[in-house]
Amino acid sequence: MLVREAQPTIGGGVRSAELTLPGFVHDVCSAIHPLAVASPFFRSLPLSTHGLEWIEPPAPLAHPFDDGTAAMLERSVAATGATLGPDAAAYERLMTPLIESWTPLLEDLFRPRRFPRHVGIAARFGRHAIRSARGLACAAFAGPRARALFAGLAAHAPQPLDAIGSAAMGLVLALAGHAVGWPLPRGGAGSLSTALAASLRALGGEIAIDAPVHDLDELGDVGCVLLDLGPRQAVALAGRRFPARYRARLARWRYGPAAFKVDWALHEPIPWRAADCRRAGTVHIGGTLDEIAAGERAAWRGEHADRPFVLLAQPTLFDPTRAPAGGHVAWAYCHVPNGSTLDVTARIEAQVERFAPGFRDVVRARSVLAPADLERRNANLVGGDINGGAVDVAQLLGRPTLGLSPYRTPARGVYLCSASTWPGPGVHGMCGHLAAEAALADGR
Repeated sequence: MLVREAQPTIGGGVRSAELTLPGFVHDVCSAIHPLAVASPFFRSLPLSTHGLEWIEPPAPLAHPFDDGTAAMLERSVAATGATLGPDAAAYERLMTPLIESWTPLLEDLFRPRRFPRHVGIAARFGRHAIRSARGLACAAFAGPRARALFAGLAAHAPQPLDAIGSAAMGLVLALAGHAVGWPLPRGGAGSLSTALAASLRALGGEIAIDAPVHDLDELGDVGCVLLDLGPRQAVALAGRRFPARYRARLARWRYGPAAFKVDWALHEPIPWRAADCRRAGTVHIGGTLDEIAAGERAAWRGEHADRPFVLLAQPTLFDPTRAPAGGHVAWAYCHVPNGSTLDVTARIEAQVERFAPGFRDVVRARSVLAPADLERRNANLVGGDINGGAVDVAQLLGRPTLGLSPYRTPARGVYLCSASTWPGPGVHGMCGHLAAEAALADGR
C-alpha cells in the first residue's frame, strides 16, 4: 500500500507545528479529539505502542458567562447538571437514557448507511437529533445556562441553530464528553498522525510526501485507489473515468462556512474570570444561546458577526511539553463566510478578553490562519471549510451522494474516503475505514 501526500508533512488537518515562536507547538487544524478515542477504527489499532498518549483534562468543556461563572460539561452527567442551576434535573432526564445506550448508539452512527441495528435506541436519539438546536434547548431547558451550553455544543457544526437536525452535533459531543471525555494527544495533534503512520509502516505500507497526484492516469494500473478528496478534487483527478451524470451529481456539492483561526504563544495561562475554565481543555466563548445563534446565522448568510462564537483550546494547562518552561499555547477559531478575506483576529480576541480580562497582556506572539491559508495547507478545506462540505441534513444523509455505499464510484477500483463521505467530519477515521471495507468486499 502506498499513501501519497501532497504536502511536505503528513496529517492533513491533524498536524502540529511551531507557528509562533520556537518551542511553542501549535495544532494546525484539529486539537481536541473526542471522536478519535470513541472511534472503533482507532481503538482497533495499537497506537499506544507507536507513542500515542491521550491526555484527559479534568473537565472536557467550560462555557463562561458575563457574571464570572461558567457552565461545565463534566464527565459525570450529574456533575454537569450541578452547574446548570434550575436545569440540573432536566439535563439528567435528557442525557441519562442516551448515555446508557452510548455503545450501541455509536455502533449505528459509525457503521455504513443502513437500517439501524438498535432500532429503539436510534429512535430515542433520532427524535431529539432531528430537531433544531434552538428548539431542543428551549424545549428541554428553562434557564439560560443549559441553553447556552447546548448551543455551543451544536455550533461545532457550522449551520444555523434554527435548522432541522442542528441538535444532532450537540447531542453527540455532549454524550462523547460523558462517555470518553474530550482528550488531546500529548505533544500535539500531530502525534496522532505520527502514530497512524507508524502503524501503517508496521503493516508494510509506505508514505510518499510532497507527492501530489494530478491525474489518476499517472498512477498506472494499481488496481485500487482510495481518494481522500472532496467531490470537486475527485472529479478533477478522475476526469472522464466518471460518467457525466456522476460528475454532475458531485458538482452539486455545497461547501459551508469557513474557519478563521488564531494561535497564541502566551507567557502565562489565560486569566479567566471564571476559575472553572482552568479545569477545561476546551472553552466555548459566546455567551447566551441567542448570541451564539446570531453569530452562526451570520456566517451562514455570508456575513461577519461582531461577536462571533469562538471555540478555544488551552492544551498546555495539561501538557507542558508543548511550550518552554512557564510558557503556554492557545488555539481558537470562529466561523466566517466561505472564502472570507476579512481579518477577524480583533473580534476573536475581544471575545476572549470579555471573559478573561487582561488576556491581551499575556500574548507574546500570534499566528493567523485565514480561510485561504487553511486551504493552501490542505486542499480539501475548500474556502476554509474544515468539514469537507456543508453539514445540513441533506448533505449529511447524502454525503456526497445518496446510496448505501457513498464510497464506491462508477470508475472501477476508485473509491472516495474523505470527510465528504458518511459519517462525515471529525477525527475518527471511519470514512476511510468504511471505504476500505467496501474496496475489500469488491476485491473478494
